[in-house]
Amino acid sequence: MSQKFHLEEGNMAPDFIFKDSDNNDLRLSNFLGKRIVIYFYPNDFTPGCSTQASEFSIHFNKYLENNIIILGISPNDETTHQKFKEKMRIPFLLISDSNNKISQKYGVYTLKKFMGKEYMGVMRTTFLIDKHGKIVKIFYKVKPKGHSAEVLNYFLRDN
Repeated sequence: MSQKFHLEEGNMAPDFIFKDSDNNDLRLSNFLGKRIVIYFYPNDFTPGCSTQASEFSIHFNKYLENNIIILGISPNDETTHQKFKEKMRIPFLLISDSNNKISQKYGVYTLKKFMGKEYMGVMRTTFLIDKHGKIVKIFYKVKPKGHSAEVLNYFLRDN
């Protein structure tokens, strides 16, 4: 399946509004001055998504020490995210994109295939954003195992 992504490394990251865990409105642009990991994932509580969240959680303090924010985005609602955060002990923000507006802005809401059926869904993709809001690296069709270390190593080599 070929996929045409409309964002490229070097583009400015599209701004978007989201709710934090206290139901306050935040914007991606509120984090200018920090490096940001935005990782899109299909669904809370699935094996791959749980592995990915767990690994980002394990490395969370290292991200914090290096002034890097982690934002996980999926179509799940806030209630599901809260249960996922509690069960998996996730210390970073999970953002609900139930209308897929953010994933569409980032070009990761796409046609997928599973067991011969086609459907629209979120392609597991990670965007690394620098302190100025520019996309410096995009990881497409991410394999969850080891991805957090890969992202952290990318940022630390660029320190």
